[in-house]
Amino acid sequence: MGMNFLACDREQPFLMPPDVRDWLPEGHLAWFVLASLDEIDLSPFYACYRLDGWGRAAFEPSMMVALLVYAYARGERSSRGIERRCVEDVAFRVIAAQQKPDHATIARFRVRHEEQLADLFSDVLGLCRQAGLARVGVVAIDGTKIHANASHHSNVDYRRLARQILKEAGDLDAAEDRLYGDQRGDELPEGLRTVEGRRAALKEAKQRLRDRAADTDTNRVDDPEAVVAKIELDAVAIVARQGGRQGWLREGRQQLERLRVLEAWPVPRSRPERLLEAELRMQEDLAVERHERGVRSSPRERSHA
Repeated sequence: MGMNFLACDREQPFLMPPDVRDWLPEGHLAWFVLASLDEIDLSPFYACYRLDGWGRAAFEPSMMVALLVYAYARGERSSRGIERRCVEDVAFRVIAAQQKPDHATIARFRVRHEEQLADLFSDVLGLCRQAGLARVGVVAIDGTKIHANASHHSNVDYRRLARQILKEAGDLDAAEDRLYGDQRGDELPEGLRTVEGRRAALKEAKQRLRDRAADTDTNRVDDPEAVVAKIELDAVAIVARQGGRQGWLREGRQQLERLRVLEAWPVPRSRPERLLEAELRMQEDLAVERHERGVRSSPRERSHA
């Protein structure tokens, strides 16, 4: 009887449920955030838009508000992170109604409506607190900093917490703008964005590693002496090491690590290259252990001669 696994066919076509209400369980936080916003007046977010319909169509403000509130409640402050989640995260896709605003649009909306967002987020936190939620996502809304009632002091504390979150979002966006410019920051290089490009690049990377392994004679597991000859372990120091077999192994590995530092190769950037690099290091470690066995047995053999 063969092995029994659940099928994993990434080329099998399938459809998401046609109703987005089936995408998330009924008790998911996303539904609570959307329900909370239904109880809050969002008209201030519409006041700055044209009434004549001219100009490029903007994203629906209620959607953008819900997207930011849910993202901040989940601990996602980065506009680039929110853009990415609108593609990768089902809950974000539900809230955004399958739309994908880019990070620049998200950041501009936050800056444009910062005062309204601070007031709205504090209102949402107040609603959540009164509904019995001590925490909204990762945002704690009870404890010593937040009063337990809906008094004026509580509203002030909620607003302070909302402004702190918005400030964190602004600081993070500014730092990422300096780092990535107009890019999102996690894009693959141009040549790796297609199936054919990835296959060609990985094939080339594997061949480069094989060539390098052949040049250094470290890829032959069946000939550990070739590896040892290359790294030139000090057999006298290994034999002199106290602590029995473990002591000898430690000495051999320490010598190997010192040689790796002296002859360090740049760390490969791609995952396949790093995996092949790890394989070569394992082969070197195996060669050291075999060499240690050889130099450890030699004195015994001489003592019995």
